[in-house]
Amino acid sequence: MSQPVPPPGNPFADGAAPQPYPVAPQAPARDNVGLGLVAGLVAALVAAGVYGGIAGAIEREIGWAAVGVGFLVGFAAGKAGGNNPVLSVAGSVLSLGSVYLGQLVALSIIGAKALNVSATELFFEHFDVLTAAWKEDLDPLTFLFFGLAAFAAFSGAKKAAR
Repeated sequence: MSQPVPPPGNPFADGAAPQPYPVAPQAPARDNVGLGLVAGLVAALVAAGVYGGIAGAIEREIGWAAVGVGFLVGFAAGKAGGNNPVLSVAGSVLSLGSVYLGQLVALSIIGAKALNVSATELFFEHFDVLTAAWKEDLDPLTFLFFGLAAFAAFSGAKKAAR
């Protein structure tokens, strides 16, 4: 038996409707502030460790690293949480804490080399000494790094939420 041959002409002339092309479903809208805050916090802690490790190893701070910390924190919060304006502000605040914590980690690494103790011992058992040393070392550049990180976090959260 042979296959039936379609009639010539317009296949929809008799009123048959064309079948629509399959369309991929749209991604669900992300609007989970809690998840965004958790992602931002995790990113802030990881970035603080990396930032402090780099700054402690070379014994100086780098401005673009503070920008990277801020952008990472904001991007993680915006990507996980969506387009909620709270996440931009929270990402900025978390990035400030991350840069501060990273500076303390850097000071503990530098101090550990000088005092011949472990950096974790200095960080966890003599935290008051670290904060006092941080306060003595404050300069306008420190505040510039804070500002860069906060701005990068705010814009990173906006870009990620698109």
